[in-house]
Amino acid sequence: MKGKLIIVSAPSGSGKSTIVQWLMHEYPELRLYFSVSCTSRAPRGTEQNGVEYFFLTPEEFKAKIDAGEFLEYEEVYQDRFYGTLKSQVERQRDAGQNVVFDVDVKGGVNIKKFYGDEALSLFIQPPSVEELRRRLEGRGTDTQEAIENRLAKASYEMTFAPQFDHVVVNDDLTTAKQEVLSIVKAFLDQA
Repeated sequence: MKGKLIIVSAPSGSGKSTIVQWLMHEYPELRLYFSVSCTSRAPRGTEQNGVEYFFLTPEEFKAKIDAGEFLEYEEVYQDRFYGTLKSQVERQRDAGQNVVFDVDVKGGVNIKKFYGDEALSLFIQPPSVEELRRRLEGRGTDTQEAIENRLAKASYEMTFAPQFDHVVVNDDLTTAKQEVLSIVKAFLDQA
């Protein structure tokens, strides 16, 4: 049976990655697998081609853009691209994997537009920008300037929430996890 598609997007600090990792780790019977994306950056540490990412040169990446091979892509910095290949997603679906996309809001909207009802799109929203500030400052990993930039970006990203199938407000992580689990299970149980 062909796998289904689950798109999860959120502003930075909303708990998206925590929720997705929990779902994949605690519920292996859901057969959830990350889509393996492409990047034009060099591998870091022990990263392997085809495992964490497909590593391409900027020229190879641009050629695939020109050929229309990406579902979504973004140039984060000059010649530093990230993107999702249509062919890779289809390979994973054909193998019976339910493909999870942990992507930015624009990528999430683009993937949903491409696949329509074949994909479930979830937006994880912080309870407020003030709470998001508290979380980002609590991490202690960013400069104040980086936090301000993330908060400005988060305010913009939150305007995309209505374009998603479901919005889950993460004001309590345990409650948000259970809500996401029930939405995903219901979607996967559809014929």
